[in-house]
Amino acid sequence: MDLEHAMRSIVTLQSTIPEDAFTATVLGTQRSGSGVVIGDKGLVLTIGYLVTEAEDIWLTGTDGRAVPGHALAFDQETGFGLVQAMGAFDLPALEFGSSRKAKPGDKVVLAGGGRGQFVRADIVTKQEFAGYWEYLLDEAVFTAPAHPLWGGAGLIGADGKLLGIGSLLMQMAAKGSRQDINMVVPIDLLPPVLDDLLKYGRVDKPPRPWLGIYSSDNDDKVVVMDVDARGPAAAAGLKQGDVVTDVRDEQVDDLADFYRKVWKSGEAGVEIPMRVVRNGRDLWLRVKSADRRDFLRKPRLQ
Repeated sequence: MDLEHAMRSIVTLQSTIPEDAFTATVLGTQRSGSGVVIGDKGLVLTIGYLVTEAEDIWLTGTDGRAVPGHALAFDQETGFGLVQAMGAFDLPALEFGSSRKAKPGDKVVLAGGGRGQFVRADIVTKQEFAGYWEYLLDEAVFTAPAHPLWGGAGLIGADGKLLGIGSLLMQMAAKGSRQDINMVVPIDLLPPVLDDLLKYGRVDKPPRPWLGIYSSDNDDKVVVMDVDARGPAAAAGLKQGDVVTDVRDEQVDDLADFYRKVWKSGEAGVEIPMRVVRNGRDLWLRVKSADRRDFLRKPRLQ
């Protein structure tokens, strides 16, 4: 791998979000991470939560030169975000590899967080990932040792090509102890949606139903950890601690199954009957879902 060449495509990213933005209370108003140049005109790929509702964005290359950026798109299904550099940004674009062909045991580099910062790592597994914020990947990439500045970091394969974008720091059991690992969104998810993201700022299809809850798998049960007071689930009466057992008369097996049953119910706005257990009693609630994008601030130039 020509690591020095690949590192020239890695940039740092700082964003400022208005205090009254929908995501400000959860993700903060000052966000920092990394991105990867993927276009010859300064197109940068990052993880979407860094730029969601961003008012100001600055991109800094390995040469220390900073330019403003504009949030072009955020895809809620993949989690990718796109930023366009708004000034001269003569940095090379990193070629896409194939995350589908990558396999556990492969040697990789996770690069991001500042000048020349990277971690040499291994792919430890590739598997389904269900996030508590109504997010699901059929197959995510997990690497170790973990990069401490993972958000938006570029996962680079042995051939110097981009395999994915860093999203989370997690832990997994390893030989009787806990090991820090990174969850990476696979790059193969980007090409099918890239044209839409560049043209519309989103994927050109009906949005999924959104409930406004944070849930987890707990002892083989889907437990509601929190409910956003501004979202549709709160309006329907769903509460923290509720255990979701059924969606539309179909039993919920786990968190991923819960999401899939909600999303197959129709487009955003569809009413979703849910059975929950609260204090040992069964309750049926009808949640009128929403389009999450309707709650978010739009980029100023889009």
